[in-house]
Amino acid sequence: MLSSSTSRLDRIYKSLVTLALIIAALILTKNIMVPIVFAGLFAIVLLPLTKRLEKKTGKIFAIIIVLLISLLVVAVVSWFIISQLSSLVASLPGIEQKFYQLINETSDTLNQQLKISTEEQVQLVKEGLRNLSSYASDLLLSTSYLIYFFIQIPIYIFLFLYYRDRFMSFLSQLRPSSNLKWKDEIQQVVRGYISGLTIVVLIAGVLNSLGLLLLGIDHAIFFGFLSGLLTMIPYVGITMGAALPTLLALVTKDSAWYAVGVIGVHGFVQFLEGNFITPKVTGSRISINALAAVIALLLGGKIWGIAGMILAVPAMGILKIILNYSQSLQPLVVLLGDEAPDEEKPNLAQTQKDEKS
Repeated sequence: MLSSSTSRLDRIYKSLVTLALIIAALILTKNIMVPIVFAGLFAIVLLPLTKRLEKKTGKIFAIIIVLLISLLVVAVVSWFIISQLSSLVASLPGIEQKFYQLINETSDTLNQQLKISTEEQVQLVKEGLRNLSSYASDLLLSTSYLIYFFIQIPIYIFLFLYYRDRFMSFLSQLRPSSNLKWKDEIQQVVRGYISGLTIVVLIAGVLNSLGLLLLGIDHAIFFGFLSGLLTMIPYVGITMGAALPTLLALVTKDSAWYAVGVIGVHGFVQFLEGNFITPKVTGSRISINALAAVIALLLGGKIWGIAGMILAVPAMGILKIILNYSQSLQPLVVLLGDEAPDEEKPNLAQTQKDEKS
């Protein structure tokens, strides 16, 4: 009995040490691993189209054609973003003048109502600018990394698609008795999540843009689709997406009710996205409960920043599939999923039978 308890504690200790080493390695290799992981996910999405083209053009040409189509889509999206940004930059002088006017009015209000002196306000502004400068330097570093990111992604996608048979052979030799059914489930989850997420982003972008246009907010289409794009970061993205158009409404409009309207539009779209759009589009492909999703977001953000937050939910869904095929770790599936506990219990006998067959 004592030996069994000691053996169990030893396994737990080794598992925790291994987990700590994996997290440390992920943090240290962030700049290398993030583009590799994104490329792996995109390669899974592009794999069916690549297989169809291979029958007509051959492997290498099929991969090149798929990559060129993908790059064309990215180029169109980039052109849209750049054109909208150009329009925004052209209107900055007028916005700047109204911004200074808002600052003066806010300063007078703080001085009269809250008895905050001008000197104290200047000190607060200096501290804010100091923090903003640090964020700006981080943004410049992120921009340079973003260029590296988009250069590396197509290369990794090509290699993943070209050497996919070797990966399959590697997985087969790891567990010769397994039928690798979990691999097919992971591919379905990744494809469903990314395609569904793309549709959700487009729908949210259109709805946000329509709401901002009805309110008469400048550059409504840009801010609407920016908010839609930020919905990729669950729970946090909607707040980030609403901040800029709300600030713009405060600066450019005569009434604060426009800013309230912007918040109302984003809140309404978020309600529709969370309760109707996402469940209908993505279904239950990644059925993770809210607690598991929040913890995944926090851990992902701590390890890989914004990229980690974007990858957190699909990573948790993949982890849930893998745990489903582990008899010793299977109880963790109940903690991660959002189905009824009875629905989350997999058929172990059938799973073992499938792996032996």
